[in-house]
Amino acid sequence: MVFRKLPGVSASGMGLRLSQKFVFLLFLSGLVTLCFGALFFLPDSVRLKRIFLSKTETPPVTVGSGSENDAREHLKRPKDQEHPRGMTSAKGETSTKLKSLSRKPVVSREATEERLAGGKALEDLSLSRSRAESVSERATVVDHHGADTDTFSYAKFKRCLLKPPLGRDYGKPSDPNTNERREKVKEMMKFAWDNYKLYAWGKNELRPLTRNGHLGNMFGECGLKGASIIDSLDTLYIMGLMDEYNDAKEWVQTSLDLNSNGEASLFEVNIRYVGGLLSAYYLTGEEVFKSKVLELGEKLLPAFNTPTGIPRGVINLGSGTSWSWGWASAGSSILAEFGTLHLEFVHLSELSANPIYTEKVMNIRKLLNKIEKPHGLYPNFLSPVSGNWHYRIMDHVSIGGLGDSFYEYLIKSFLMSDKTDGDAKKMYYSALEAIEANLVQKSPGGLTYMAEWRGGILDHKMGHLACFSGGMIGIGADDGVPEKRQHYLDLAAEITHTCHESYTRSATKLGPEAFRFDGGGEATATRLSDRYYILRPEVIESYMYMWRLTHDPKYREWGWEAVEALEQHCRVEAGFSGIRDVYTTTASHDNMQQSFFLSETLKYLYLLFSDDDLLPLEDWVFNTEAHPLPIIRKSCLQDEATQDKTVAE
Repeated sequence: MVFRKLPGVSASGMGLRLSQKFVFLLFLSGLVTLCFGALFFLPDSVRLKRIFLSKTETPPVTVGSGSENDAREHLKRPKDQEHPRGMTSAKGETSTKLKSLSRKPVVSREATEERLAGGKALEDLSLSRSRAESVSERATVVDHHGADTDTFSYAKFKRCLLKPPLGRDYGKPSDPNTNERREKVKEMMKFAWDNYKLYAWGKNELRPLTRNGHLGNMFGECGLKGASIIDSLDTLYIMGLMDEYNDAKEWVQTSLDLNSNGEASLFEVNIRYVGGLLSAYYLTGEEVFKSKVLELGEKLLPAFNTPTGIPRGVINLGSGTSWSWGWASAGSSILAEFGTLHLEFVHLSELSANPIYTEKVMNIRKLLNKIEKPHGLYPNFLSPVSGNWHYRIMDHVSIGGLGDSFYEYLIKSFLMSDKTDGDAKKMYYSALEAIEANLVQKSPGGLTYMAEWRGGILDHKMGHLACFSGGMIGIGADDGVPEKRQHYLDLAAEITHTCHESYTRSATKLGPEAFRFDGGGEATATRLSDRYYILRPEVIESYMYMWRLTHDPKYREWGWEAVEALEQHCRVEAGFSGIRDVYTTTASHDNMQQSFFLSETLKYLYLLFSDDDLLPLEDWVFNTEAHPLPIIRKSCLQDEATQDKTVAE
């Protein structure tokens, strides 16, 4: 209905009669009410949100509750902004323009062979890496309205590093003997990789005796694939194995399917896939790694949809359903699993500019700070429903399996925050004080070890997994109270020495899965079920950290002993295999080349024989799968942003 002229209104614009005024005002008020009321029935959209919300305001999110749809709705706006930049879609299709822009030039085989033979070929490798960085800088971030958005700038990140990630000469040591040992480790990596590619390409791990691939129960028969590829990306890159790295990158671009409809361990997917893709992106600037890791990160969020926000341990990436491990008593979540997400999730928030990932892990920390801890210790099992320790096993505490990396991520969260995360620091040193008071023991023979706590009774067993603690205590020594700094460094050295003893006391010079300090024996496995070695890295990890911290040459010698033992007892015709009994030289192989052997064991050995400026600890923190993640220097990034804005003006 269109009103050209109301009756009773003079041409000169004279006033209305009283009754006409009343009718007109009544009609006008009804029209206004109708228009504003209609707004509440319009569909929710970003455009309407921008009318009623400020640019910086974010819809409220209740951390630790809500449905899967709630989590995905919170991600909706950042996700929509990511897709035009080349984010992988739900069907796994990536923007063709972005893919062609971010493709890194392949280094020639001749250049690679020259470097592998001991030559430098530094210009070719530097050119390849600098081109990749320039590609990431040129990729303009455009949101779905066509406006530029400032999320994560790879160029700003690189300028905030204190040192080049690969050092002045890719970490090449000046000592010829040390360099020869480093080249040997590189040869072992190439041998392991070549056989994986030949016999198990695209599968999770290689079975070297039967020369076929293995999917593994950590990711389900229909779960994620290519674990060895993702785990190897950064190792291949820092070793200068560029042909192999480019093959791995191509597989990620074309074959990594994140919509698998099978069970997967939240913990393993996070440390291997999320950690591996994050590390590959930060080292190379390749957008494919960033888009894949952000897509994967979103798929992990439904695991947190519990009454407490403590995630369950298993998730179906296709459906988003999650559940607890069947072997975990009463549906408990595992301390080392839900406590080993912080590093990766903070970086997911950095890259996506979406705080939900950080909120999820901070909610875990908030709950842990609130609940009672027996003797200051953290038991291994927690109910994701009630938020309480499981009462039957609440006194089971271990620095080895089920607990280990929770403590590691406390000190590393503090370090990765550029030492600004005071809460993580307080939690770590309080936990370390409780560990020293209750678990650290000295054997009659003078060996320092970490016992386990079961129902208030000490179990004088130390697992191979617990041998990471030498390195952990070492890297945290300098930030303890001044009067305890040397004590912590000494404790780190003593634990590392004990773990070395577990190697030297075996016939193969490799350590068992667990060793005991009772029944008259020390640092030896007394049970047949504990005698195996599956290419684990934890002892070598501590060697690497202790070398960086002290430069005591014994750590490099101990590392070389491990190289010789691996070559003699674990190398087979088509790769490397674990062995079933470290106390006999007649090897019985387990037919498994673990992906962490490529990601951790060989990487830590390579770094042990490299100069300290290869992935310097001033800039990088290693996740529990040895994937290097950069220290986040918020003040530097903000200063860079301010400078860029000033220049633009």
